[in-house]
Amino acid sequence: MLDSSDLVAFIATTDPARAREFYEQKLGLLLTSHSDFADVFDANGTMLRVTPVAEVPAAGYTVLGWRVTDIEATVRGLAAKGVVFNRYDGMDQDENGIWTTPGGEKVAWFADPDGHTLSLTQFR
Repeated sequence: MLDSSDLVAFIATTDPARAREFYEQKLGLLLTSHSDFADVFDANGTMLRVTPVAEVPAAGYTVLGWRVTDIEATVRGLAAKGVVFNRYDGMDQDENGIWTTPGGEKVAWFADPDGHTLSLTQFR
C-alpha cells in the first residue's frame, strides 16, 4: 500500500535555529520551507522535517542515516565543517571513526545538536 508513496522523515529539536544551521550548513541539506511548525529540508528527495519540541528524549540508537559511496571522503568533508564523529568502546574504528562490519560495510556515527545519533554507511 505505501510502497509507491514517498517517505517523510521527522527529527525533533529544542533549538530550531541551531538545528537549521547544522542541517543546512554542516550537512549541506537544502532548506525548502520554514514555519513555526518545522524547517523542511530536501534530503536527496526525502523530505526531512525538523520539528521544534520542548524536550528531546535521548535515543540509544541511530535515528537517521545516509548511504554514501565514499565514506572516507564524506567523513573528511563533514569533519572539516566541524562535525565530530562518535567513538564507541569495543568497536575497532579507524582514525576517522569508521567501523568496518564483518560483512565489509563501513559505518561512521555522529550526533546532531540535540544529541540524535546519525550515521553514514558505505555498503559493499
